[in-house]
This record gives sequence, C-alpha cells and structure tokens, in this order.
Amino acid sequence: MSGNAKGKPASGTVYLVGAGPGDPGLVTLKAVELLKAADVVVYDHLVGPETLAFAREGAEMVDAGKSGSRHVLEQDEINELLADRASRGRAVVRLKGGDPFLFGRGGEEAAYLKRRGIAFEVVPGVTSALAVPAAAGIPVTHRGLASAVTIVTGHESAGKPGPAVDWGAVARLDSTIVVLMGAGNIRGIAEKVIAGGRPEDTPVAVVQNGTTRDQSVVVGTLADIARRAEEAGVGPPAVIVIGEVVRMREDLEGHT
Repeated sequence: MSGNAKGKPASGTVYLVGAGPGDPGLVTLKAVELLKAADVVVYDHLVGPETLAFAREGAEMVDAGKSGSRHVLEQDEINELLADRASRGRAVVRLKGGDPFLFGRGGEEAAYLKRRGIAFEVVPGVTSALAVPAAAGIPVTHRGLASAVTIVTGHESAGKPGPAVDWGAVARLDSTIVVLMGAGNIRGIAEKVIAGGRPEDTPVAVVQNGTTRDQSVVVGTLADIARRAEEAGVGPPAVIVIGEVVRMREDLEGHT
C-alpha cells in the first residue's frame, strides 16, 4: 500500500476511495484532496455529480457504472483499466459509493492490483448501512432494543463461489438487520426473514436515496412492507432496515 497522510496522490498508485452514502457533504476530506489532484477518476453509478465535481479540471473521468445487470464495464475490464493507468505513472482514484470494502468489490480490485505489483491505498468511506438509517431517524443500535447490527447484501452475484445468504440464521440473530442492494427483492427478503422466525409484525423501513435531497422513507412490517414499497414505487438505491429500532423513527423523525 502507498500514499501519505496529507492525501496528495502518488504517481502510479490506485486509491480505492469511498464516496459516502450520497450527500456530498459526507465525503471525507482525504477523498476530496485525492480527487482534486488525481489524474484519473474511475467512478461507479452511485457517485453523484456533486461528488464528481471535486475532481480537478482535466482529469480523465471514466464511468465504470454497475447497477444490477447494467454494466458499463465488466469487473475484469475495470481491474485492467486501473492497472493500465497506474502503470503509466498516473495517480488513479477508484471512486465507489459508500465504503469500498463493504459490498463494493474493493477487496477484489485490491487483490488484483497486488498481484500485478501496482501500489494501492484504501481510503474508507461513510457506509450507507449506517448513515442512511441515521439520516432517516433510525439508530441501528439502541439500548433496550438492539445491541448488534447485521449487514447483509440483498443482491448476490450468480457466479458467487460461496453459499447464498442464510436468511434463517440472519433472522435468528438478536440484531437489527440492514440490507443493502435489496430494493428489487423486498418481498423475497421479508418472506425469508419471517420463515427464519421473525414475527410478521416486526417493523421495517425502506429508505430510498438516503442522505440526499431526494430521500424518501416507507415504513411497514415484514407482513406488508413489500406491498407498501411497491405502492410507493421504491427502487434502487435503497436501504432496508428490519427490527424494533425502526419504531424510534416515530420519536426522532422530527429532528431529521
């Protein structure tokens, strides 16, 4: 790994940078410093124009957007692009929504760069798994309600070598469940969590476009959240929160 404390990018280095949950005000200072000086910025679809505006004028901007089945670039192409630009002596920022190591495939890119002998540095970002519920007035932990939080993907790759999410095991944990990338599978997720033992009246919130000016929240229970979300036209990006902490929104929503 390479880099320095001031955030100025080094030539021939790839920076795997978290862009935060959506609000450009939640981008870290180090991320902004790197963007202002990088030669190349390779960004995903969840990174908004206000965040991209931090990039310096003249930087090469590459849209590597991936959303469900929509791929501008395949992962292998992204890996090769990062290595190619860095091998030419350029400072490269690989900009990902949220945190690069939480369902962002940052680990895969880091491993590829290490195999190729390319210097890289990981710059953590504010994850939507925690920030989006907070912006909606939902603390994922709260004394007396939840002492733990489980973060789960709601969209698994068809080519994933390991087993699928064990929703029964997740449901049995005494924790708040936060699901990322699950907007298109809310009904199936709710059914699996109920089958795993959670009561049908367990409160659920679906937060769309969290932390941004377009944020919207749909609240229901495991029994009816799919219908409510469908009626509200909920789509990605959205974060699903399952657990008693959702009830806290009734007390906190006036302060969000």
